[in-house]
Parts: sequence; C-alpha cells; structure tokens
Amino acid sequence: MTSAIPLNVGITRSASAADAGAKRVLLAEPRGYCAGVDRAVETVEKALEQHGAPIYVRKEIVHNRHVVETLRERGVIFVDETDEVPEGALVVFSAHGVAPTVHETAAERNLRTIDATCPLVTKVHQEAKRFARDDYDILLIGHEGHEEVEGTAGEAPQHVQLVDGPDSVDRVTVRDPAKVIWLSQTTLSVDETMETVERLRQRFPTLQDPPSDDICYATSNRQTAVKAMAPECDLVIVVGSRNSSNSVRLVEVALGAGARAAHLVDYAREIDPAWLDRVRTVGVTSGASVPEILVTGVLDLLAEHGFGEVQPVTTANETLVFSLPRELRPSRR
Repeated sequence: MTSAIPLNVGITRSASAADAGAKRVLLAEPRGYCAGVDRAVETVEKALEQHGAPIYVRKEIVHNRHVVETLRERGVIFVDETDEVPEGALVVFSAHGVAPTVHETAAERNLRTIDATCPLVTKVHQEAKRFARDDYDILLIGHEGHEEVEGTAGEAPQHVQLVDGPDSVDRVTVRDPAKVIWLSQTTLSVDETMETVERLRQRFPTLQDPPSDDICYATSNRQTAVKAMAPECDLVIVVGSRNSSNSVRLVEVALGAGARAAHLVDYAREIDPAWLDRVRTVGVTSGASVPEILVTGVLDLLAEHGFGEVQPVTTANETLVFSLPRELRPSRR
C-alpha cells in the first residue's frame, strides 16, 4: 500500500478573499498524526485498557505535550530509563526506538515490554545492523541527543558516526572511503538532509545511499504541503511541541519557502494577537505527533479574529496504517 497519492494543488482566491482586507486560512493537508504516532498512542491506550494503570513508558511516547499530559492523567508514568521502573512491571518503548542495550537492561529487571517503535524507524535500525555486518562506516545524519538517533546508533556503535547537519561534514573521518553509506533520522528537513548528503559526497564520491528513503513519508509530505502554501502566507502557524523535530522543521521549511513569518505553538492560547496585525493569509499545519483537536482550537481562535474562510491545500492523501504490536493484537481462535 502506498503511503501517499500525489494530488493537484490549486490555491485560489474566492470572491471574498479577493476583496481588499479579506482574511483567509490555508490549511495544509496532510498534517497531524502519522501512522507511526497513531500506532504508538493507541499502543499505550490499549495497554491501559488491558492491564490497567499504572503503565510505564520510557521517554515520551511521542513528542507532544498535550498527548503526554493526557496520558499521564490516565495513569501513565513516564520515565527516562528502565531502572526507574519497578521490577516485573510493564513498560512501553516509545515510537522513537531504543538501542539493544535498553532491551537488555529491561530483561535483566524482568520487565514486561511492549515495543511501540515506529516501523519506519525499525527499518533504519535494520539498515544499520546490515551495513555494520558488512563492515561499512555508517554516517547517520541526525540531531545529537535525539532519542531516535541514540536508538539507531546503538545498533552498531562501533560503525556509526553522527553527522549533525552540513556544517559537521568536515569533521567526518572514515576508515575506507570506498565503504561508506549514509542513513538518516526519519524526521529531518528533506532539503537540509540532501544538502548534507551532497557535501558528504564531495568528500566521499563513492558514498552509498540507503536502500530506500529514511526520511519518513509523513515528514516529507508535511513539508511538501507547507512549501506549497508558504509563498501565499503572511504568517504560518505550526501546531507542535518544541521537542518535536518534525514540527520544528516545518517552521524552518515555511520560512525557507517564502512565508513572511512562522511560529510554533502547542495550543491556540499561545498565539500572540500581535502576530495577526496586517495579516491577510494565515497558513496552518501541524506536526506528525499532533492530535487534530489542537488544530481545531487554532482555527477557532483565528475565526474569532476574522479568519473564517478556510481553504485546504492538499498535496497528498495518506493511506498507510500500521498494526499494533503483537502483544496487543486480538488472539486468534
């Protein structure tokens, strides 16, 4: 099943929008939950239903403040490491993935585990293991300290070297320039990643590409939708949390694609009315870990300020769905 079907994009002005002083909202589609986030959040909800509170989750299940706070209210306890989980308890691993050492320490403490790692992140883990077995130097493009990067690098720590953007390329060293491959964090800016790759290839002309795209379809699709609407926008509002890599990238992409201003907010109440001064077109989108209720709140606030006309900007139709971890699937009779 394909994850996205390209559609025609037509940003038009209605008769009212063409009038001087008329206000409108361009609403990006796709936006919000991706298949991996949907699976991860449902995993925790199903675990609560089947096992009852408390449920432990290592790190944030997804990088969204509202989601984390809502689950915490339902009895989820978020921890940084498995040694904070009582021996024998149930712990869920987040959508960002974990290193093998985390599984090992969980087993040592007799923890029951459910792995909610996004299957697209798991794919990158498998690539890292495969190329490490073949003794490649693996250049992992990503942000230092991000949970996903730590998990992927942990699959082959002796072979993986982090490349945190184009400016870090000059510091890369490899054993054999003929056996080098790049992989990437799934939530990066597509354009910046390609810039990093090109600079790496200037240094290592035989640099190999990953077997398939590592930047996930949802990250790419949301950036494409923002690029389509940004040139028309006086302001772009991205709904998402500050520790969400893909949400932060959407702000950068909006500015790079021509938006006059762009801001990241968790909630509608964080919007400064001054941002709307002399603004006629506002673009709205949300990161891949953002529930739609938060976008609705932003649209309601904008309507109160005269931005009642909402025009979708559709660049793809996402259809991908991931099944739940096997521990939570209905048993076959």
